[in-house]
Amino acid sequence: MTVATRAKKINPSPTLSITAKAKKMQSEGINVISFGAGEPDFDTPQNIKDAAKNALDNGFTKYTPTAGILELKKSICDKFEKENNLKYSTEEILVSCGAKHSIFNAIMILIEDGDEVILPSPYWVSYPEMINFAGGKPVFLQTSQETGFKITPEQLKNSITKKTKLFILNSPSNPTGMVYTEEELKQITDILVENNIYCISDEIYEKIIYDNTKHFSIASFNDNIKQLTIVINGVSKSYSMTGWRIGYAAGNKELISAMSNLQDHSTSNPTSIAQYATVEALANNTDFVTKMVKEFNSRRDFMVETVNSIKDLSTLKPNGAFYCWINVSKIIGKKFHSKIISNSLVLADILLTEAKVAIVPGCVFGDDNYIRLSYATSMKNISEGLERIKNFVNSI
Repeated sequence: MTVATRAKKINPSPTLSITAKAKKMQSEGINVISFGAGEPDFDTPQNIKDAAKNALDNGFTKYTPTAGILELKKSICDKFEKENNLKYSTEEILVSCGAKHSIFNAIMILIEDGDEVILPSPYWVSYPEMINFAGGKPVFLQTSQETGFKITPEQLKNSITKKTKLFILNSPSNPTGMVYTEEELKQITDILVENNIYCISDEIYEKIIYDNTKHFSIASFNDNIKQLTIVINGVSKSYSMTGWRIGYAAGNKELISAMSNLQDHSTSNPTSIAQYATVEALANNTDFVTKMVKEFNSRRDFMVETVNSIKDLSTLKPNGAFYCWINVSKIIGKKFHSKIISNSLVLADILLTEAKVAIVPGCVFGDDNYIRLSYATSMKNISEGLERIKNFVNSI
């Protein structure tokens, strides 16, 4: 059997074997603590559930327009104007089956064979796979703790070639949790506009932010950057609705129309019931978000303090999302019993087998000297899991 060349461009996830092994251990009754969660551990608010139930009872179970129901698109426009100082018409909004779907649509309609896409590293695992699938070439800009895991204007300028088509921005970031400031974004804006480079701004963690840090949407600075930007957002993280699969994109009419056409012939509309639930989510859940972020903040502080007290581990305090990006470079190359910890994937496997702790290796995000820990789990699990990691590190 021969699969299409485009399918061969997609690499299997190196974490699948660890995930499968962790689930198998849990099914056997082994107490595995997982720091891998990419979703809030809170339930979806009841008023959102009720809105979905009302949609069912009122018979809203049929196809909707591909780009989303008008009521939801109006709610999204209102959200952008109120919270991000961005004015869009409903024709400039596309509702998709999750933010990942929105990003996929955007990359597919922008990138042609040979186009270069500038991607700050560490990066979310799916970005380079989508770029490769579209025939593009990821151009990685490596960041470090010294720069707060954010690119510099000089890095961006020096990476631009005649083939550069797109820049992908993710703030707050997965996996680092870092947030670009207003001034940093303005510097990026000037460079992108000067070179006529498109921007996909992934803002899915927008509301999960700490320490009075303010989120700025890059598209809000001027009309030139707005015309070049596709803003991506959704309800998965902010309202603990990961399984509802609703994301959305905003951009100029031509780009959104092309994305909608692609969606016409791939998935069609997102689930009708989930769309009606999302109208409620965007309208009436400020208190829920505040409460959730407050709890995440407590967990973050505890995790950062504890990790930095463990020999050979360190982490910066993230400004957003719900991950800590842990530097394990002092462990890489050491031996555990007779096995050399040669990279983050090996470390992840040993931690699971020996300490019964599941983590995500940094190699999947573009940096083998790190691991990602999620604090989207209970304080009890965080405390016990970090104690296990500490004991493991001390035994090396």
